[in-house]
Amino acid sequence: MVTKPKKTSKPNRPPKKPLDPAAMGHACVCYNLRQATRTVTQLYDRHLKPVDLRITQLTLLAVVNYCQPVNVGRLARYAVMDRTTVTRNLGPLERRGLIRVEPGDDRRERLVSLTKGGVEILRQAYPLWRQAQEEVVGELGRDRWDQVRGGLADLVSLCRKG
Repeated sequence: MVTKPKKTSKPNRPPKKPLDPAAMGHACVCYNLRQATRTVTQLYDRHLKPVDLRITQLTLLAVVNYCQPVNVGRLARYAVMDRTTVTRNLGPLERRGLIRVEPGDDRRERLVSLTKGGVEILRQAYPLWRQAQEEVVGELGRDRWDQVRGGLADLVSLCRKG
């Protein structure tokens, strides 16, 4: 008696190669960007330690300073963050007395502005930020940094389209 082979719904294909994590890590845009941002963040945070700020907090303070009073939604768009993350990051700044969060015209709107303490911490933090900036750009070189910055801007635009 001859038995026929069973039909399968899957066509005969060679087995896929297992994912090579090293190759993925080397090629993955997201992995490489996150690795770079974590490392750069650590460098800036070390420089900002004397004023007890993290670079993420400093950038929010700088945006608030530039556009105050600013609602949380607009602040989130400028920072390219979701509103929940912005709100969570504003909490420690408000508790330290560096920002004020008040209701806007619409009861759902929250307006953020700097306090005198926030202005003072920005004044103290700026030279420390400048040192970190000069360290990174100095090592990379101005031309190379300009190329990196341009590439990052292109990447942001590309990803916002999708």
